[in-house]
Amino acid sequence: MPRPAPAVAAAAALLAILAAAAPRGATAKTTIEPCSGADACPALLGYTLYADMKVSEVAALFGADPAAVLAANALDFASPGAANRILPAGTPLRVPTRCACADGVRKSVAVRYAARPADTLGSVADVVFAGLPSADQIRTANGLAAEDPDAPLNPGQQLVIPLPCVCFNSTDNNLPAVYLSYVVRVGDTVQSIAGSHATTVTDVSNVNAMGSPIVAPGDILAIPLPACASAFPNSALDSGLLVANGTYALTAGNCVECSCGPANLNLYCTPAPASLTASCSSMQCPNSSLILGNVTAQATSGGCSVSSCNYGGYVNGTIATSLSSGLQPTCPGPHQFPPLTALPTPANHVSYSPAAAPGPGEAGGAMPGGSNVSPAKGPGGSPSQAPAMNQPCRILLLSILCMVSSLWM
Repeated sequence: MPRPAPAVAAAAALLAILAAAAPRGATAKTTIEPCSGADACPALLGYTLYADMKVSEVAALFGADPAAVLAANALDFASPGAANRILPAGTPLRVPTRCACADGVRKSVAVRYAARPADTLGSVADVVFAGLPSADQIRTANGLAAEDPDAPLNPGQQLVIPLPCVCFNSTDNNLPAVYLSYVVRVGDTVQSIAGSHATTVTDVSNVNAMGSPIVAPGDILAIPLPACASAFPNSALDSGLLVANGTYALTAGNCVECSCGPANLNLYCTPAPASLTASCSSMQCPNSSLILGNVTAQATSGGCSVSSCNYGGYVNGTIATSLSSGLQPTCPGPHQFPPLTALPTPANHVSYSPAAAPGPGEAGGAMPGGSNVSPAKGPGGSPSQAPAMNQPCRILLLSILCMVSSLWM
């Protein structure tokens, strides 16, 4: 059904306001990694919601699994209907992606976007995708003629959205790391960015080859996050799996969840909640009664005899497991999982949904059901940030959104 003309006009007004509030970043700097070949690595995209959105809407925008998005942020998805929970505008998220090699540089090129009425290259880049791509990059990726970035796109027009990412051999200072593409916001400094991501100004400066630690809104920095690395064989579909410290990842067709930290950077994998998938292959270790993630410890005169059932990758549709046994000086205590965070909720929900994207890609995340849930905060334990918009603008924005919703009914 075609949209009523007033609704289209209201949507256009909404995007105009949002685009005006977003930094254009015509001279923004982005860290680029030259590459060759067809290899790829896990990476994270720093995304700030431009409107109240369901978890499933954010996931669809990036072609990701809703559980993967929640897991990458250590947000609790064990509660019923987690994918349909509404996140407030301004919520910062880490979105998992695969960082490929395209046109000689690292980038994610798997996202497709269908233009809506009132969309422009500028609004798609600056608002919908929160400044991760530029209008020029979207134009080049789609072979479009040079034109005003504020010229309306054809509704339904399919666009490839190139997104910035780096691999840098998935290491930082010779330790496992996954890289986050972070869009600098108004008020950010290299010191504040480094502090909020548990790294140093020196490390951020070195990774991004900065002559001086100065950034501007719209710049995109590669932030190294300590991670737990896997050692799965190349034949495994999840070979190269990396999990950022303090978070989770879902693999093996949503049958296995792997976590990293907080006590150490050793990958720890267990069966995922049964609600995430219909059926899974056996997770029992061969020649043992232990199931994936099980650990037994027996004190002896020479120390502690420890046996554990470990995850070995997803190979040919089978969950590979292996039994390890050894003597340790002392018996280990219960495993500590990274704390989960309750999903933040908007005070007054007004949803403005993005166009649907293709189905979710591989890799993502999950968390053990229902334990260690802390009070609602943003990802990584930091308070959620409200969008950088003054109160009159917020009131006007809500009014326009309500008008669009009412006219659409």
